[in-house]
Amino acid sequence: MMNNNRKSFLGSAIALAALAVVAPSESVMALEPTHHNSAESVSYSKVQNPKIPSSLSFAGKRIDLDPTHMWERLDRELTAMAYTHGNTLLGIKRANRYFPVLAPILKKNGIPDDMIYLAVIESTLNPRALSPAKAGGLWQFMPSTAKEYGLEVNDYVDERYDPVKATEAACRYLKNAYSKYGNWESVAASYNGGQARISNELSAQGVGSAYDLYLADETMRYMFRLLAMKQIMEHPKEFGFRLTSDQLYQPMEYRVVEVSTPVDDWAAWAKQQGIDYMTLRENNPWIRAKSLPNKTSKTYLVNIPTKDSLSRSRQKKTVYNRNWVVD
Repeated sequence: MMNNNRKSFLGSAIALAALAVVAPSESVMALEPTHHNSAESVSYSKVQNPKIPSSLSFAGKRIDLDPTHMWERLDRELTAMAYTHGNTLLGIKRANRYFPVLAPILKKNGIPDDMIYLAVIESTLNPRALSPAKAGGLWQFMPSTAKEYGLEVNDYVDERYDPVKATEAACRYLKNAYSKYGNWESVAASYNGGQARISNELSAQGVGSAYDLYLADETMRYMFRLLAMKQIMEHPKEFGFRLTSDQLYQPMEYRVVEVSTPVDDWAAWAKQQGIDYMTLRENNPWIRAKSLPNKTSKTYLVNIPTKDSLSRSRQKKTVYNRNWVVD
């Protein structure tokens, strides 16, 4: 037999069950939270498409953007770069440090100023950059190509990571390619796709410019990435980039030491020069190990940064291009 309390509990349970059967929608609705119209409470950032000019110049040549495919290909790259803020912003900041080094080398070798943007799209101006394919340095040389153009690449020394020597090698490559093609867009395409491929395709497709070649998507985009990077870096404020001069990376000042002998321990050597091992490696990324056999007594130039250049408060402040800053 049931006592009165159990009878009461059972009766309540039966009543609740009956209510759920008779009016399930009402009971469910009573449990659901109240929702507001999200469109009324959410505001969105303004998204503005980059302005695409009717034409532009690159390496002294006027580029007509009236053909639909030319306009749309540039639009694709400008849109991607303008809204990939991190890498583009880093490229502008680092350019203040590396353009003063790279630009004079290009000029000395007769390479158009605009080809400096090739280094920007290759590495975002990170001298230590290494791709999944093992291309390294500012100019992203593959080991075999680097050796072909005079750079030392081994377990102890890798001059692909030396901004000066790598730029000099890049100039040799660019001049060699220009002697084949006679235009800089085909030179740029060959930098990405290889000279053999570009030469074969120019011949097979019966055209004289890489702008008119049908190639792998990455290579077809490559020339337009150059054009887009030039547009943004020459007019960053038009694309929403707002930097002040103190946000730019400043050029480093060095005392240069010649090393013509083996180095048993770079860390100990660095301490003798008044710096630590990390500072040595950061400013000489071509050093690839903790020692240097140097069996041929080759002379290496080692950069020892000045104390002032290692301090943001004491380093000299310069702005390479006033268009990069708002102050």
